Amino acid sequence: MPHTIRDIALALGAEAAGDLDLTVARAAEPQAAGPGDLALAMDPRYADGIAKGQAQAAMLWPGADWQAMGLKAAIFAPRGRLAMAGLTRLMDPGPDIDAGVHGMAIVHPSAVIGSGAAIGPFVTIGAGVVIGPNARIASHTSIAEGARIGADCLILHGARIGARVTIGDRFICQPGAVIGADGFSFVTPEKSGVEEIRETLGSRADIKDQSWTRIHSLGAVTIGDDVEIGANVCVDRGTIRDTEIGPGTKLDNLVHIGHNVQIGRDCLLCGQVGIAGSARIGDRVVLGGQCGVNDNIFVGNDVICGGATKIFTNAPAGRVLLGYPAVKMETHVEIQKALRRLPRLATRVAALEKGVPFAPEAE
Repeated sequence: MPHTIRDIALALGAEAAGDLDLTVARAAEPQAAGPGDLALAMDPRYADGIAKGQAQAAMLWPGADWQAMGLKAAIFAPRGRLAMAGLTRLMDPGPDIDAGVHGMAIVHPSAVIGSGAAIGPFVTIGAGVVIGPNARIASHTSIAEGARIGADCLILHGARIGARVTIGDRFICQPGAVIGADGFSFVTPEKSGVEEIRETLGSRADIKDQSWTRIHSLGAVTIGDDVEIGANVCVDRGTIRDTEIGPGTKLDNLVHIGHNVQIGRDCLLCGQVGIAGSARIGDRVVLGGQCGVNDNIFVGNDVICGGATKIFTNAPAGRVLLGYPAVKMETHVEIQKALRRLPRLATRVAALEKGVPFAPEAE
C-alpha cells in the first residue's frame, strides 16, 4: 500500500518538508528509485545517486538541501539506520497467511488457538499446545506437544518447535529453525579419552576402545519476549533444566545453542556462532560471526567479541575480545603486529648467527 510522506514521517517521529501528501509505494536506493519510490540517502555520500534516479521524495540527513536536489518532498533522519528500522517495519507486508486455521493444517483437539491467529497449510500442532492471540504460523511448521507460543508471534516456513518449549510474545522465527532438539550429551562407562586429556592437558595413558552412552534431554527450551531466531538456527533442549534465551535477544542464521545454555537479555549473536553446553551468557553480549564459546564458562554482561573469536575461559563484564584464543582487543592488535614482524626478525637473527661462532653445549 502507498504511504504519504506525512504518514511516514509521523510513524518515524521525523521532520519532513515539501509536499507531504505525495505518496510512495516502496523504498529504493537513490540511483534505482522511480517516481513512486522513496530514495534512501541518509548520508551525504549517497546524494549523487538522487540525480541518477527519478525519485520525487527521499529520506535525507538533517540539513540536506532537498530542493537543490530537485525533490518535491523530503524526510530528515538524524540516525539513518534507526530510521531504516522504522521504515522497513512500516513497509514490510509480511508473509501472506490467511486468517484462521487452513483446511490442510492438522491441529490436535486439545490444542488452544488464540483469537486472530493465522495457521497456514501443512502445519501440525500437537496435543496441549497453546498458541497466543494474533500469532502467524506459516506452512510446513510443526509444533510438538505441550509447547506454548505467545501473542503476536511469527513462525515462518518449515520451523520445528519441540515438545514443552515455552516462547514469549512477539517472537520471530525464520524458516528452518529447530528449537528444542535433544542436546548432544554422551558418556562412556569408563573415563573417556576426552576426560583424560582435560585432566592432563595432553598426556594419555593406554588408548582403549570406548563406546558412547546417550544422556537423554528431559528439559526443554524457554524463550523470552521479543526474541528473533534466524534461519536454520538450532537450540537444544536442556538435560534437566531448560535451555534459556532472555528477552530481546537476536540470533542470526546458523547459530547453534547447546544444551543447558543460559543467554541473557538483548544479546546479539551473529551467523555461525556456537555456544557449547552449560555456558552462561550475560546481558547485552555481542558475538560476531563464527564466535565460539566453550562449555561451562561464563561470559559477563556487555562483552563484545569480534568475528571468529574463541572464548575458552570466563570473560569479565564489559571486556572487548578478539582472537583465538580470545584476548583483550588491544592485546590482540599487538600480537598481530608482532606476528607481521616475525619474518623480518627471523632474517635479522639468521644474519646475526652468521657472525657468531657455533659453541656446542657441554655434555
